[in-house]
Amino acid sequence: MSTFPPTVFAVKRFAVLGLGRNGLPAVQALSACGAHVQAWDDGDTGRNGLADALAHMPPEQAACITCAPLDDLGGFDALVLSPGIPHHLPRVHPVAALAIAAGVPILSDAELLYRAVRACGGKARFVGITGTNGKSTTTTLLAHILEQAGLPVAAGGNLGPAALALPRLPDNGVYVLEMSSYMLERLDTLHFDAACLLNLTPDHLDRHAGMAGYAQAKRRVFTGQTAQDMAVIGIDDADCAHIATELARGAAHCITVSGANPAASYYGKDGAIWHNGAALAPLGPTLPGAHNAQNAAAALAMARFLGVADDVAARAIASFTGLPHRQKLVETCNGTAFIDDSKATNADASSRALGCYDKLVWIAGGIAKEGGIDSLAPYFSRVEHAFLIGRDAALLAATLARHNVPHTVVDTLDHAVVQAYSLAQQTQTPVILLSPACASFDQYAGFEARGRHFQALAHAVHAQQTSRTGQ
Repeated sequence: MSTFPPTVFAVKRFAVLGLGRNGLPAVQALSACGAHVQAWDDGDTGRNGLADALAHMPPEQAACITCAPLDDLGGFDALVLSPGIPHHLPRVHPVAALAIAAGVPILSDAELLYRAVRACGGKARFVGITGTNGKSTTTTLLAHILEQAGLPVAAGGNLGPAALALPRLPDNGVYVLEMSSYMLERLDTLHFDAACLLNLTPDHLDRHAGMAGYAQAKRRVFTGQTAQDMAVIGIDDADCAHIATELARGAAHCITVSGANPAASYYGKDGAIWHNGAALAPLGPTLPGAHNAQNAAAALAMARFLGVADDVAARAIASFTGLPHRQKLVETCNGTAFIDDSKATNADASSRALGCYDKLVWIAGGIAKEGGIDSLAPYFSRVEHAFLIGRDAALLAATLARHNVPHTVVDTLDHAVVQAYSLAQQTQTPVILLSPACASFDQYAGFEARGRHFQALAHAVHAQQTSRTGQ
């Protein structure tokens, strides 16, 4: 936000709690816009990061920032909480409780970006994209289409740069924001010109008091929309299909999308996205499966709403390279493909990958989500053998045993990859798929680190086999 005037938030006082990938950019941006900021993090790492940032700031900006515990919020205009810090469930953070008691609004950085743009008289449009799965791909794909169309675009939020790290855009620009349920809870004046809810499956239920609360948080992406706005909703799960019927009666122009259902406004069929009986855009190998067809359908619908011509959008979709750790082909070795789908941190995400391959060796495990992998039973016949890692490997093993799926529990991903390759060669299985269906934090810093480790192991197998054959 360095291109915003230094008077945007002049005389405002903000408290910022959490100094990670969202909180630190918030401190930097708000102070650059003239606000006085008191910031705190419960951990040393966050506070040390702020100290380093202060050392590299202009003195006049650094003078507007105080690093101190937030034990009195009197006189503050708002509290900015990092998305992962709860203000309600499962247990309210003490600072959030202070804000609520003092009547201080709790806002997201996306809300403050919107306020900054409008305070400057800016007319750039805002797109919000959410869903349990697919939101990062859809956000990145839409931004790619808009860039190829020559529109000024800035993408971020839950993906990539934090909202308050995004630049000021001209009036014809578009902010494409990936919105988590946590971020959507903290909207106030922000409404999206185009809003999208892709799908809903159980996730973060402790934070939202169950599935109903989670769905309610997600559907806030449509809050405040008018007849000039577009609401895009997936219809491939029951919860979203129900929301779609309600949106159809609302103010915004409602568009339904699906991976394969021709009842939707935009849907996937025969390797393309269709609308009104016509194929608008072919789907390449970087967007495999019905789930990616739905993602592309949503991106295409919003791109058309934002003024992108069909031929431009089609070329952009064809040139999309995909995102890391989402069904990415890493290596092929002696007829066996190594596929990195580390981003699949829940069963629904893994179902999309499992459904793409007729026969595979599956590597899964980590910290299981509610329901485990029971919902994946329809895909178990495709699994030649499963190798299970991580904290909840035994839980997953019990499910596979009930369905007579061959499986082995191993200590590490290293062992899983070596054994998976050996078995794949013995059984002529064409795919080794890392699609954990679990969170990674028991063994890794995040799904990215898990995916990078898998890639390194796959490359090592290929190098070893190449050295043996002399090829």
